[in-house]
Amino acid sequence: MDTEHRITRLDSGLRIVTEHMDSVRSVALGFWIGTGSSVEDEPEAGLSHLIEHMLFRGTARYSSLEIDQIFDTMGAELNAGTGKETTSVYSRVLDVHLEEALDVMADMVWRPRFDAAELEQERQIVLEEIAMYEDDPQDKVFDVLGEAVFGGHPLGRAIIGRAQVVARTPAAGLAAFHAARYVPENVVVAAAGSVDHDALVAMVQRAGALVPRLDDQAATLRPPNAAAPPDGAVARVRFLRKDTEQYHVCLGGPGIARDDERRFALRVLDNILGGTSSSRLFQEVRERRGLAYSVYSFEALFAHAGEFGLYLGTRPDNLVTALRVVADELERFREDPASAEELARSKENVKGRMVLGLESTTARMNRLGASVLAGLPLLSVDEVIERIDAVSLDDLRALAAELLEPERLSAAGIGAEADVFRAALEPIAPELAQAAAA
Repeated sequence: MDTEHRITRLDSGLRIVTEHMDSVRSVALGFWIGTGSSVEDEPEAGLSHLIEHMLFRGTARYSSLEIDQIFDTMGAELNAGTGKETTSVYSRVLDVHLEEALDVMADMVWRPRFDAAELEQERQIVLEEIAMYEDDPQDKVFDVLGEAVFGGHPLGRAIIGRAQVVARTPAAGLAAFHAARYVPENVVVAAAGSVDHDALVAMVQRAGALVPRLDDQAATLRPPNAAAPPDGAVARVRFLRKDTEQYHVCLGGPGIARDDERRFALRVLDNILGGTSSSRLFQEVRERRGLAYSVYSFEALFAHAGEFGLYLGTRPDNLVTALRVVADELERFREDPASAEELARSKENVKGRMVLGLESTTARMNRLGASVLAGLPLLSVDEVIERIDAVSLDDLRALAAELLEPERLSAAGIGAEADVFRAALEPIAPELAQAAAA
């Protein structure tokens, strides 16, 4: 598949990046904005997510119903998402509908109405979303771990926000937050598929970024990489008591930043430890012993920091045994992170998943938008493959020794009894059990 990417920076600071794909008739289009939960102050926690919802509630030219009807007529879906450091609004349309889709999406991004009555309705929806999230321990435990790993740093906050902030922020406050962050230099327009770069640039210029730029608003702009890095690793334990059938447990600690060259080795390491069905944790905990249905490792990379950890869900009777097996596997992994066979298999898995994923226009658009907004180089597929192939056993050994050092690991749990959770932590690290007791 023939591809290329081009980047244009307008005088306003807005960046446009495209990747042309000859063999498709669709275009994946996205607006990437440098705002998320980690660039919010405490009184703002949840405003990025609330604004994401309000973008669909009508603009200067389109009502909420009209937005839905336009994309339904095109046979396209329109969606959005909020993360720790970014917000994105995206769609995939036939190439003949690109300009109309861009026109509507630009109006949503630059000119949302923030109607007070619409805000009250959407506020209730987000509050229901927060309540639903609080009732789902399998998701909630990851934010409990974030609080343990990052302490009071904004990276430790839930993306979804705080109910008090969502419930009380008036329309004027939401509009001010939007005006300070949805500015051209903090936005990337990305497109992949059957798209002509110069034509898209002209479309973006016609759509306009008519956002007020008052000096005091510009001064509050904080790009996603501007937040101060968190303090050094401090092992903490957080437990949330909830009547559940399982204990939901996460173990983890600080990882690496998204521009760290070791990120390629981290992908390989993650696969071997718990990222695939042939991984060590999956095989030992689930397949050989039947101690869990769900067990896996995970990684998250941010501007100045990262997080690496594992999740396990198991019944109370199995918790101590399961965590003892995990402790044994972590110790073995630090000493011997991969055999030659495991290393080769993991590299091929990482390469295969990447290449197969990039056959999707949406995946390519996501890669473009996220990379350009974060200031990361847009490596070719061959360049990424070269870096994955270059990962050595020594690279994995050094990374495992750093990321899985027992003194760096924090723990998070949700379940019925704190005492049961505390006792189960003893095999991982005595310090964790003592912290849980405190």
